[in-house]
This record gives sequence, structure tokens and C-alpha cells, in this order.
Amino acid sequence: MRLKQARDFSRVRREGRRLVCGCLIANWQGLGAESASRLGVITTKKLGNAVVRARARRLLREAFRLHQHELVQPVDLVLVAQRSIVGKGLAAVESDLLAAWRRGGILKAQ
Repeated sequence: MRLKQARDFSRVRREGRRLVCGCLIANWQGLGAESASRLGVITTKKLGNAVVRARARRLLREAFRLHQHELVQPVDLVLVAQRSIVGKGLAAVESDLLAAWRRGGILKAQ
């Protein structure tokens, strides 16, 4: 499930919570219990060429896919890649994402 429309991106960024952690900025807004979590990814040209931006998007989507079941409740999530994501591997991106979720209180206690 992905966020696709500009109005959804702007709603989450305007009304939701925001946290900067490592190589990403996480914006999220809680949803009702019956819906599924949705993800939107933003990569700017400041990151690099199309290959670099596509890799950043793939890393963020994969980290979300692997850990979306660990969220306390379904959320609309917008992840913005920072310049520091360039050259990082999946493990580093995963740890930044989980740290952001932990600090935001949306990660289940384990």
C-alpha cells in the first residue's frame, strides 16, 4: 500500500507528527484499526542522479516492508530521504527507521 496522491502527502506532512533520525525524516499520522499502513517516499535531486534516488527509495520501501508489522497501529507514513542515505546499506537504513519509530512511540514493545 502506497500513498500516491499529493493531497495525502501534504495531509500527513501538515497534520501528522515529524521526527528526524539519521538518514531520514519520518512523518506519520495514525489511522483507524481497520485500515492498513501506507507508505510514501520522497527523494529530492539534492541526493544525486536518478540511480541514487531510486536506490534510496528502494531501501526505504524495503525497510518499511520488513518492519511494518511491528507498528502499534496502522499509519500513513511519509519518509523523506536525507543526503546521508547515499552509500548506506539496508541494515543502516533499517536501524534509522526503527530508531525513529521507537522515539516516536509507534513501535511495539519487544
